[in-house]
Amino acid sequence: MEPFLTEDFLLHSPTAKTLYHEFAEGMPIFDYHCHLPVDEIAANKKFANLTDIWLRGDHYKWRAMRANGIAEHLITGDAGDPDKFKSWAATVPRTLRNPLYHWSHLELKRYFGISGKLLCPETAEEIYGTCSDMLRSDDFSARRIMQRMNVRVVCTTDDPVDTLEHHRILREEQSFPVSVLPAFRPDKALAIDAPVLFNRWVARLEAATDKDISDYTSFLEAIRKRHDFFHEAGCRLSDHGIEHPYAVAFAAKDAARAFDKARRGKKPTPGESLKYKSAVMIELASMNAEKGWVQQLHMGALRNVNSRALKALGPDTGYDTIGDFEIAGALARFLDRLESNGRLAKTVLYAMNPRDNEVFATAIGCFQDGVIPGKMQFGSAWWFNDQKDGIERQINSLSNMGLLSRFVGMLTDSRSFMSFPRHEYFRRVLCNLIGTDVENGELPDDMELLGSMVKDICFRNAVAYFGEEFASRRGT
Repeated sequence: MEPFLTEDFLLHSPTAKTLYHEFAEGMPIFDYHCHLPVDEIAANKKFANLTDIWLRGDHYKWRAMRANGIAEHLITGDAGDPDKFKSWAATVPRTLRNPLYHWSHLELKRYFGISGKLLCPETAEEIYGTCSDMLRSDDFSARRIMQRMNVRVVCTTDDPVDTLEHHRILREEQSFPVSVLPAFRPDKALAIDAPVLFNRWVARLEAATDKDISDYTSFLEAIRKRHDFFHEAGCRLSDHGIEHPYAVAFAAKDAARAFDKARRGKKPTPGESLKYKSAVMIELASMNAEKGWVQQLHMGALRNVNSRALKALGPDTGYDTIGDFEIAGALARFLDRLESNGRLAKTVLYAMNPRDNEVFATAIGCFQDGVIPGKMQFGSAWWFNDQKDGIERQINSLSNMGLLSRFVGMLTDSRSFMSFPRHEYFRRVLCNLIGTDVENGELPDDMELLGSMVKDICFRNAVAYFGEEFASRRGT
């Protein structure tokens, strides 16, 4: 019987162990999609305690705690940090076979050297005290954590109205060797289904551009101005969190009519809204292509399904689920319209519903251009899928339908500085899959060939795909 969480964790063959330890383990991290708060990186934040760095903003853990019967005031409410941590420690033993059990103990081991000790109510006080004491040292500031975890590049998620002042601070500080770059996330530009919130955001867009937005045309001009601003700040990625591809037929007047209706505080009909979103997504995608950006499309999440919780806690608090949308036809129409007009940027597609894995893996093959290797990407297992089974299913779908060797690899998609071991977790799963094929005689026992592919997927493909300047911006 194998002990829990050894250095050969998840590696079940000699070949897997060789691939991981000799090729994957030492590769830097290129985290091209995350939600890290850039102001905390700029300020080089030091965390008050283990709750502060580990539980704040982590809706994965919040969902588990709610399922374990923990009251909300001990999760997101006014309880003290020690009590919140004790509630999490009481939940961890209940997460057996949930990826949180693996991640939590892997994070305690990698960040704090805690090994051979399971987090539970009996160990909670000791672990909380030990880790909180360590967090007060300079070695556990936000920037030092990123350096210690061998992070080379981080791309945050930024609203078009953001000033990017914290990115500017980091760009000007040549001593910090990690490239921290913005990604353009214009989801609120599509949100006309909630006119009150939409108009509040448009007011912020007016302030950011010093421009009066009186109609749909001036709205698009303001978006483009912010797109230009982000480009000048080093941004080369956009990110779009959409339920499904928006690709119905539309005329410009349809989008203008829906925009005007929302600006008057009236909710457009579902048909009007879909035409508007289809039009705006084409405009945004065209901007991305013109500047040579990579666009990321996160699809399949059904968000904020608990209306009571949304009203009490707001969005991004753990009340989203996998959506069951029709994807294939609309996705093909969206990509084809861009391709036909010479406006299809490098694109990464992420599937929330694993049912859609083969849809995404085959769709990208229809729009590869024969010029840019891996121009169209089936992105890594995302959100509810970024566990062992989900990672394996995504890798297998991509391997069967496309070129795994051109894959740009893993991301954290996290708000936590404690989440970088997710890259390690992915790499172990990847090496174990390849190792199993070798042991079964399904791949050649050629460590130079296989090890090079592993290094590519872990880091080098991302550098080539997103741009060499990302990884060398600070001379690294």
